[in-house]
Amino acid sequence: MAGELKPAGPDTIGTRPGTGPRPAATPKAVGITWALLGLNTLGSAGAKTVVPLPRSLIQMATMGALVAAFALALALNLRLRIRPSAFLFLLTLLLVPSLISSVQLEVGFGALFRCARLSLFVGTLWLLSRWWDGSLTFVRHHVRMYFAVLVLVAAGLVVAPGTAMPEYYGGRLVGALWPLTPPQIGQYAAVIIGLTLLLLMGHRTTGSGAAVIIVPSLVLLAMTHTRTATVGLLVGLALAIGSLVLTSAAARRFFAWAVLCAAVAAVVFSSALRAWFLRGQSQENFANLTGRAKVWDALLAAPRTTGEQVFGTGLGDKSFDGLPIDNSWLAVYDEQGLIGVTLVAAMIIVLGGVALLRPPSLPRACAIFLISYCALSSYTEVGLGDASAYLLHLALAASLLAAPATATPLPPAAIPRRRIPRWARR
Repeated sequence: MAGELKPAGPDTIGTRPGTGPRPAATPKAVGITWALLGLNTLGSAGAKTVVPLPRSLIQMATMGALVAAFALALALNLRLRIRPSAFLFLLTLLLVPSLISSVQLEVGFGALFRCARLSLFVGTLWLLSRWWDGSLTFVRHHVRMYFAVLVLVAAGLVVAPGTAMPEYYGGRLVGALWPLTPPQIGQYAAVIIGLTLLLLMGHRTTGSGAAVIIVPSLVLLAMTHTRTATVGLLVGLALAIGSLVLTSAAARRFFAWAVLCAAVAAVVFSSALRAWFLRGQSQENFANLTGRAKVWDALLAAPRTTGEQVFGTGLGDKSFDGLPIDNSWLAVYDEQGLIGVTLVAAMIIVLGGVALLRPPSLPRACAIFLISYCALSSYTEVGLGDASAYLLHLALAASLLAAPATATPLPPAAIPRRRIPRWARR
């Protein structure tokens, strides 16, 4: 796919005589920095791997990737040129309640470590914002990065099928070479499927190049049995394509075929689709979201001081009484308090509002897909309040919604005055 994608939008660096700033491509090292940020968000906990990897070793690799990303971004942007971004400003403000609650050490010294990690993550995004110009450059970096992760997952499935689909996960696909959970794999697959489909509709890639990405990703998504990622993909694509319907014939054709195929599948494969969504669970278990509702009720009923309600208890492992919270809003409330919830909501609202105000375009459609996917997934997944893949998705949406840098025209060249002899002036 890398060789078949059209070049991304240029940045305005350098000048050319008579034409103002000359377009220049984003440095390739920016893509490496983005990939290092993605490596940091993979996490260190998950399924059992073929070769047991000590968690401390994985944490060293992921944290080392973040430090390397910050150092590389700083080397690329030594003059500290940044683009104004309301999203990054709100994300920076989120560090305040995170630090205030973490210094109390209610959840241990790990909270301060997570604060430092979030600070480096935000700082790296600020340094990369110099190249946020509303082009599709970072979309390509995003797709290539997570497709490489899916290739690693597929390799683990080939090497050790039993380890890749263990019984303790109900036969769902996990990472056999790197500890990845089914929701993680489903999230990566859904995001790159959606972005690649939008690139295909915008004629930014070929059909064969898109098929190389979409087909195996769909297979892996189906093997994870991840309902959140599947619904997020469908809803996000519906909103993104809907934003292009009035201006793109390809979007209208795809939307019509998608509605037709969905109607046929709902009639012919209704029982199979229902069984796939239930995953062998009872109606009661499915109704309370696989036990999540019980954890949410216990978290909300737990006594809290005024300080804990406002600032939270500090950045932790997104669990309550040893059980995963699996809800971004409740996790933010638990760790960063009501201030954190307000700031996260403001980030989503600002990105959504800017996307609605932008004229129809392919970058806008990609941003709408990412924003809607993250907003929908936040109900059963965590990550909006800490360095995670979801924050990276939203950062990509912010880069797509950034206004292109305005070219500053060169001042007109001074015309030398011709010297007139004194006798001629008389």
